[in-house]
Amino acid sequence: MDLGERIKRMDSWLLDDVCQPLADKLPERLTAFEVGMSCQLGSLLLSAVSIIAVFVVTGMNDFGNMIFNVLVWALCVTFFIGLGRLRVLVQPGKANPLRYMLISVRIISIPFTFYVIYQAITSPVTFSSAMWFNAFSNIVFVVGLYFISCQPRPPQRRAKEEIWSRVMAPEGSGL
Repeated sequence: MDLGERIKRMDSWLLDDVCQPLADKLPERLTAFEVGMSCQLGSLLLSAVSIIAVFVVTGMNDFGNMIFNVLVWALCVTFFIGLGRLRVLVQPGKANPLRYMLISVRIISIPFTFYVIYQAITSPVTFSSAMWFNAFSNIVFVVGLYFISCQPRPPQRRAKEEIWSRVMAPEGSGL
């Protein structure tokens, strides 16, 4: 087994054995896709907070980094909007096509998340809070991707009322 197969197995294990059981335990009205999109929105907000925190700490003197960070955040917003438009592809009772469409994004986002956590741990004290917001943003992003990739629950079956399943009142009961 080569490295690529091991990485795909790890991704499948995370998706099938960790996230899918959590998605199956969600309340009926709350789908895994909605939880994933909420995580994506939370990731965007945490990322915005980390960008603002860096600007406040540095006194907004570094214009080049400020523009770069804002453009990266705008790219993340575009990704969020694109995921929202793919909502129609995820239908109850059918295979989730986003499971296969997002495999590369899921696999690449995990090492980046570990790197950002490492940055948060080793950052100077003045940047510590901003870096931890960024680390939490990446963690929430990965969790959201995995929930979005979970299989939707099959539609609920309605119990059919049959004539023979009715309980008959005994004769002489006055009903």
